[in-house]
Amino acid sequence: MTDPLTAAIDDRRAALIGLAQDLIRIPTLNPPGRNYRAICDYLAARLLAQGWEVEVIRAQGAPGDSDAFPRWNMVARMASGRAGDCVHFNSHHDVVEVGHGWTRDPFGGELDGDRIYGRGACDMKGGLAASLIAAEAFLATTPDWRGSIEISATADEESGGYGGVAWLAERGYFAPARVQHVIIPEPLHKDRICLGHRGVWWAEVETHGRIAHGSMPFLGDSAIRHMGAVLEEIEHHLYPLLATRQTAMPVVPPQARQSTLNINSIHGGEAEPPEGYTGLPAPCVADRCRIVLDRRFLIEEAVDDVKAELRAVLDRVQSRRPGFSYTIRDLFEVQPTQTDRGAPIVRSTAAAIERVLGQVADYVVSPGTYDQKHIDRIGRLQNCIAYGPGLLHLAHQPDEWVGVQDMIDSAKVMALVLQDLLS
Repeated sequence: MTDPLTAAIDDRRAALIGLAQDLIRIPTLNPPGRNYRAICDYLAARLLAQGWEVEVIRAQGAPGDSDAFPRWNMVARMASGRAGDCVHFNSHHDVVEVGHGWTRDPFGGELDGDRIYGRGACDMKGGLAASLIAAEAFLATTPDWRGSIEISATADEESGGYGGVAWLAERGYFAPARVQHVIIPEPLHKDRICLGHRGVWWAEVETHGRIAHGSMPFLGDSAIRHMGAVLEEIEHHLYPLLATRQTAMPVVPPQARQSTLNINSIHGGEAEPPEGYTGLPAPCVADRCRIVLDRRFLIEEAVDDVKAELRAVLDRVQSRRPGFSYTIRDLFEVQPTQTDRGAPIVRSTAAAIERVLGQVADYVVSPGTYDQKHIDRIGRLQNCIAYGPGLLHLAHQPDEWVGVQDMIDSAKVMALVLQDLLS
């Protein structure tokens, strides 16, 4: 398809590539939260020069915020001066650690054929760049539009979003009176509309023991052995039970349509020695053992039932093991969310995908959470989706990349959404 709007995006191909490369080259690593101000200032300068109203806002006091690593966010708004809705594009600017196995410079933004490589290329600086180009092309070709456009670049999505979207939502930035439509350009593939995500409950379980000399373990009580019994109960009884539960939500990949549980970490007994230590550990019976559990639950499940199910596992172990005791500590909890397929932002994006790609949009739900959780739970705005360029399985991987044509096509879709909702 060719019309003035989509042609304007084709004309901005080089600008889109350069913008994505510039964003990748700012290493906004989380943790600990590096260069957040630098990327916000970069975006602010670009948008201020085009006449946008821009705020660069620190999430003072949010989890993770400190004077060493302040949580900076950028929110830009362009108002037409005519009554109408507001469409908001929200992207997180933070990226995860680099990890091992790279064959490219993780922050080089290297262009090789149709691919731009770098940490955050697909998750989600390619999507951020595409949303900016979409808005710029729309404004350049549509003089009589109405309403408002917002673009935000927010902190800490990779660590829960509490220094970014959650903080802003608590202050009314995603209130339905201010914003009516939200697209989050996460890398869910350019032909997919992501309606929401599963729920999550993180918890720490600790088993208790009694310290004693390792040569006389019968005088102590090993918390690690107690935890072994817990893990055995989870393995042989809880995992098979979770595998029987299936959701009607179109979660991708299909294996994630069941309830899942991941044992995130285990720590027991003596602390790990510092790097370079060459001595032996002290001979002690472990008096503490902790695991962190990552439970992903379905929209058909209630979180109180999920928690009670784990307590039942621990109580069964306790009934069989003399001296067994435990504690549970809640770490993190998010309810499942799913936007209705009939919502305006869904209908508009589906129509745009069909125009640009010549195919019917696929509807999916994410296995993991993203910032829609805060827009829904705190902002009370349910007309929200994730849609953007990039392949989800490349996120957090070595040699992460985003396709240039995927960014072009996604930018066209986002621009057509603006045309439909604001023209």
